[in-house]
Order: sequence, then structure tokens, then C-alpha cells
Amino acid sequence: MTDSPIVFSGMQPSGDLHLGNLLGALRPWVLEQHLFHNYFCVVDLHALTVPQDPLLLAAKSRELVALYIAAGIDPVRSTLFVQSHVHEHSELAWILGCFTPMGWLERMTQYKDKSRKSERERTSSGLFNYPVLMAADILLYKTNFVPVGEDQRQHLELTRNIANRFNGLVGETFVIPEPRIGHMGAGAKVMSLQEPGTKMSKSAESDAGLIALLDPIDQVRAKFRRAKTDSGTGVDLESPSAGVANLLEIYRALTGCTSDTLRSEFDGIGYGQLKDKVADRAIAAIEPIQARYRELTADPATLDAILRRGADAAREVAAETMSAVQGRLGLLPAAGG
Repeated sequence: MTDSPIVFSGMQPSGDLHLGNLLGALRPWVLEQHLFHNYFCVVDLHALTVPQDPLLLAAKSRELVALYIAAGIDPVRSTLFVQSHVHEHSELAWILGCFTPMGWLERMTQYKDKSRKSERERTSSGLFNYPVLMAADILLYKTNFVPVGEDQRQHLELTRNIANRFNGLVGETFVIPEPRIGHMGAGAKVMSLQEPGTKMSKSAESDAGLIALLDPIDQVRAKFRRAKTDSGTGVDLESPSAGVANLLEIYRALTGCTSDTLRSEFDGIGYGQLKDKVADRAIAAIEPIQARYRELTADPATLDAILRRGADAAREVAAETMSAVQGRLGLLPAAGG
């Protein structure tokens, strides 16, 4: 086991991985992977809280693994695996659920928002218990840090509460994880190109405001050219509209440039020039990822081998945690275990 701090991160294999994911999550993970021992998980069990097409879910799981690696995640340095390949996630989720008051789960903003949009009778218990499975994901690996956005901070706080409750009732068992929020600065929050008041999201009704990492390059450029700005004609850095500010933020996140560089390059130029410059930088970031993705998906046996190694490594640590949990609770070890 490494002496480096442990980080757990996960993404659902639903929808398309997009520029916001790249700049807000994947790129920071890649840049910092040498600092930690990372568990990068494709959380396919979480995806089951809503109906899924089985063939599409399997394809999207493979796609996400390939994009992780194509974006720079090193499966030798980090542990890359699929959640359902490690049965301890489900087992620990049941146990933690037995220690989690329903009132805690009823207060989860995501559950309240999603259940409000559909009839309560049609809301799955999986959605209600989603945060408990997330807690199991994190606590299995003795996680020290979890990179999360503000929208997931409440779930991580619940994880900490569950771990503290368990530790207090049956004895010290779990490491209490800490959040890492917006730790890479620029690019932590990329907004929709069409609705700049909302985050770029794969769950949006239209993909017009989303730059998917596997979008054809001509489509990427077209989407940037249709990006919403305002009724003006030129960039005003003193009081940019939300759409212009979003384009400038995407450029800053892609290049790492300073505010002075933004001012010298963009102040007063036309919106068409702004959109083309941002598109150029986005395409320069996406094209190598697409090329590497095509190489990886052309060799599915290699992807399978990576996932087997990752699951084996993850299972070794997860089994150790489960053994400790079972011992605390008086659950008998399996025969021969």
C-alpha cells in the first residue's frame, strides 16, 4: 500500500463526457496524479438509479474508461476500475445504510430536487440511497481526499457523518475524508454555450451548449460559433455578458493565461474572433484525446486487461476494509476466510 495520500474520484457512464468534465475534473486529476494514490472509478451502479439501456450502459462504461486514459490518466500509476467489478461497494452500502438515519437522506438536495420532478411513487429507493453507496465508494479505500464540486459537497459531508457515526458506535474503523473543492482554480466550472447561467451538462435537454470530447471537430467549431454572447459587437472585459465571460473563462482554463494576457488579446475584438480563438484552443485540446481514444478502442483486449488489474487492486483494499467492518459488527468470516 502506498504511503501517498489516497484520493477517490468517480464518474457515471451516462451521457457524453464534455469540455466541462475535462477542465473541471479530468485535467486536474491528470496534473495531480503524481501527488496521490488515486482510485478512478466508473460508477456504473450509480447510473442504475434511472432506467438504462443495457447495451448503451456497457458501451458508455467502456467509452469512459478509454477517455480517462486518453485524457492522461495513467492506469499504472493509478487504480482505474469499474464499480460493479468490486462487490464490496454494494455490501458496504447495505451496512452503512443500516447506520444512516432516514432524516439525513431526506435532507439531500439532489434527492429532493429529482423526486420533486417526478411522482414520489415513481422515485426509486436507489435514488434515495444513492448517497450511501457514494459513502461506501469513498470509505472502502481509506480515502483522505475527494475532489468534488459544490453540488456534491453535501454528499461528502454525509459520508463524513456516516463514518463518524459508525466509528462512534462500534469503534474506529473508517478514515474521515476531506473535500478538495475547486483546487485547480480556472476551469472548475464551465457553463453551457447556450445557457451561460447553467453548468455545461450532459443532462441538458439539448446538446447545442455542450462540447462533447468525442464531437466531430467541425461540430465543435460550429457550436462555438453559435455560442450565446449579447447584442453588442465587441468584447468588453470590464463588464462582459455571461456568455462572453464563459468563453473567456474557457480560454483561460485551456491556456492557463493571466488576466493581463486576456486583456491584451481580447479587449475590444469582435465576437466572431473571440469564438474562433476559443474554438481553436478547445480543438487543440480535444484532437489528441480523440486520436488516443481511437487507438484504445481499437484494442478492447488491452482495455479489459487494464480493468481486470484495476479491479484486482481495488478489491484487495476493499476486502481488507470489509473484513474490519465485519469484525466490528460480529459478522462471521466466510468458511476458509
